[in-house]
Amino acid sequence: MVGKLFVVGFGPGSVDHMTKRAREAIEESDVIVGYKTYVDLIKDIIRGKEVISTGMTEEVSRAQEAVKQVERGKNVAVISSGDAGLYGMAGLVYEVLIEKGWHKETGIKVEVIPGISAIHSCAALLGAPIMHDACTISLSDHLTPWHVIAKRIEAAAAADFVIALYNPKSGRRTQQIVEAQRILLTYRSPHTPVGLVKSAYRERQHVVLTNIGDMLEHDIGMLTTVIIGNSSTFVHDGLMITPRGYERKYNLSSAVQPLKPHERLRPEAEPWALTHVRSLAEEAYAKVNVERLEVAVSSGIAKKTWEPEQMVQLARIVGEQGTITYTPDHYFKVTMETNRADEVVRALVQVGLTVAPVGDVFVMKACDFCDGEKKDAIPYAEQLYKQFGGMKLPKELRVGFNGCGMACYGAVHEDIGIVYRKGAFDLFLGGKTVGRNAHPGQLVAEGIHPDDLVKTIARIIAQYKEEGYANERFHKFFERKKEVGGFVYGQTKNVEPAACGE
Repeated sequence: MVGKLFVVGFGPGSVDHMTKRAREAIEESDVIVGYKTYVDLIKDIIRGKEVISTGMTEEVSRAQEAVKQVERGKNVAVISSGDAGLYGMAGLVYEVLIEKGWHKETGIKVEVIPGISAIHSCAALLGAPIMHDACTISLSDHLTPWHVIAKRIEAAAAADFVIALYNPKSGRRTQQIVEAQRILLTYRSPHTPVGLVKSAYRERQHVVLTNIGDMLEHDIGMLTTVIIGNSSTFVHDGLMITPRGYERKYNLSSAVQPLKPHERLRPEAEPWALTHVRSLAEEAYAKVNVERLEVAVSSGIAKKTWEPEQMVQLARIVGEQGTITYTPDHYFKVTMETNRADEVVRALVQVGLTVAPVGDVFVMKACDFCDGEKKDAIPYAEQLYKQFGGMKLPKELRVGFNGCGMACYGAVHEDIGIVYRKGAFDLFLGGKTVGRNAHPGQLVAEGIHPDDLVKTIARIIAQYKEEGYANERFHKFFERKKEVGGFVYGQTKNVEPAACGE
């Protein structure tokens, strides 16, 4: 049996502003999946339920884990504050499902439950600032390139939209709101009203009325929504109000309006209208057709030397707009914004480079096999990489592969360590490379026959992929499950000292 997936927007956070259907969906669910802060906001109504919570920036892993739980027959509620369809989890849940081949009629049943978004809850506390055309823009550039965000701010400012800025500032992202103010002041008076609302309808609610020129003098953080008025917005008696229509459209002092609805559209009633002019917003949108490409580029699994021509070609392909970062794992991380990702990857491969995804995938770090002199284990390393390289997993799975018992590339400290010794393989599980509690993996098997290596690793990876929690490190998974791939946690063998060159 397959369960049902609810994507729930629960509003600002107070129970009073949560819809009846949102509460029902949560009550019907066996599992609640959400960002830790959001889980805490509704902790009183999810008592007794299984809760899977993760931190900020881990939205993809939450969506993946929710789908996995539904496939196991559970009813799952993925929760978002505000509305799930506005900077919430709804779109991402559908993306994860579609990636798995989902179709509406035959696949998992999904119900998206709307909630009150921050633009509406904050507007209610300020008065009526979004009575006319308005838009929302997130200043977080974790998933959207900043130059795209800047174009959107400029387009909205020039078009006289009321603008709601989400995620305006964090501990590390401090300059985005400064740059946003600079762009806004290019198109709007510094006296334009601005509302700053922090934690709307929550315990620490705080509301400030200011203007564009002075808004940075006030405290702005991740829990603040910034609402910027348009050219007609005004403040009266502590309330921020945007008129429902621009000049000439209605008369508040007259009981009978001078213009009938059909007359409001005549040219003489709207002298500001400009026809046959492509809007700035359209222009900006047309230039945004780019995607962020992040890949790991290396000279090969065993080969650690680069040809000069390969270095030249890498620099040429990435260009001045991209970045090339050398990593501790002996590969270059290439990051660039491009509308030709497939062409870029193809060009890198054509010059003899190995290109792999980065993120929560299978990653292999092999030694250089003493510059290829100890070549017996190389085919097995290449076979593992060919079969599993780039495979999506609950968390990045680091596999170390050493071609002799010296293990000089540190395979024994990776999630899975494979060491070739005496014509067979030793296997280490659950290592931890970094942190104050860094430790080698457990030696769980010695003398694995080469013909059995790939299927042994496949068994381990399959269990981790199926049963691992989203964002769960392999060493924690091994400790939690107690047995992975037939190997028991805590049952380690004594490591035999290795002679130099063994």
